[in-house]
Order: sequence, then structure tokens, then C-alpha cells
Amino acid sequence: MLAQRRATTAAAHRPESIQHPETLRLPATMADKPDISEVEKFDKAKLKKTETQEKNVLPTQDIIEQERKDKS
Repeated sequence: MLAQRRATTAAAHRPESIQHPETLRLPATMADKPDISEVEKFDKAKLKKTETQEKNVLPTQDIIEQERKDKS
């Protein structure tokens, strides 16, 4: 009974929009959409060339088998 009273009290203190999530669904407007005009203007040639290096190499099957044998 106490838990039910707490739940009722907590619901009474919540704003209306939290109690009814369907009221938060508004139609999309132009302001809701991201402005991609700057992305379209971006010049890829200004990017620096980089080399990707693998830092966390997964063990091979041989290494896994060796570790299993070492644990036994």
C-alpha cells in the first residue's frame, strides 16, 4: 500500500509531458533538421593524409590454442 501511495505521489509531481510521452511527438519542422550547408561546402583536399595503425591485434588461432595448453 505504501508503494502504491509513493507511485501516486511521484506521478502527481511529474510534469504533464513526462506522464504522457505521446504528447512529445511533434511534427518535424525545418528547425528540427540539421543544417548541412557547411558540410556540402567542405573541401576534402584540406584534410591531412594519415596512416591507420592497428593497435589491438586479435590473437591468432595458434596463440589461443597455445594459451589453452598452458592453462591445463
